[in-house]
Parts: sequence; structure tokens; C-alpha cells
Amino acid sequence: MDDCIFCRIVAGDLPSIRIHEDERAIVIMDINPATRGHALVIPRAHARDIQDISDEDLAHCALVSRDIAGRALSGLAADGVTIMQSNGAAAWQTVFHYHVHVIPRYHGDPLVLPWRPAPGDLAEIQDISSAYFQD
Repeated sequence: MDDCIFCRIVAGDLPSIRIHEDERAIVIMDINPATRGHALVIPRAHARDIQDISDEDLAHCALVSRDIAGRALSGLAADGVTIMQSNGAAAWQTVFHYHVHVIPRYHGDPLVLPWRPAPGDLAEIQDISSAYFQD
């Protein structure tokens, strides 16, 4: 797709710093990193989001993400890793080509996500849960 920045990166038409590539995916360093070592796992085949990606590419990206997370822990001495994947603008997706963020975390790093876990209304949670069983 000519208008997709990640398709252009995969094709080699735009520069990137690649840290992994295979027949199904590439991994590049994020040029707008949330923390030191922030990487992006990108399938070679264009898929808009998690609803669009093939089962094989989805599974492969998950395995590659796990490998890159392990490398962040060992190679960068990260204290943890946030694996993040967004679908749709409301969920902070800015590039509409499926990708996974592998974000090394360090004690005291500046990244603060907006979600703060707090107890919910259990009756409402139970009621909402039934929507997941609708066909």
C-alpha cells in the first residue's frame, strides 16, 4: 500500500533501524520512543488492525514480540517490558498497519499510561460481560 508508512518501511522505500527481520515480520526501532529501546514489531503483509491480520501473522508477531522483550530484558537491562498493541484511533492507533510496541521499562522512567486500575462496579461488570457472548 503506497500510502502506508509501515508498508513503505517494510519494502525498504523509507529508512529504518531494523533489529530483526524474517519472512513474516520486521522489527524496527521506534523513532519517537516512549523509553530507551522502544521497538515496533510489524508484519510484512499489510493488515489494518487485529481484526484484519491473518492468524498466522498475528501468532508470529506475538512470538517475535516475546523474543524482542527478552532481548530488552537481557541486552538493555530493562526492569520490565510493556507490550502494547492499539486498534482504532480511540485506542491510540496512529499508523493503521497492525504493529506491536515492545517498550522496555526502567524504574523511574518517564512513561505514564493514562489507565489507573481502580475497583469497578461488579454488577455492571457482570452485566457488560454478557456482550462478549453475543453473535
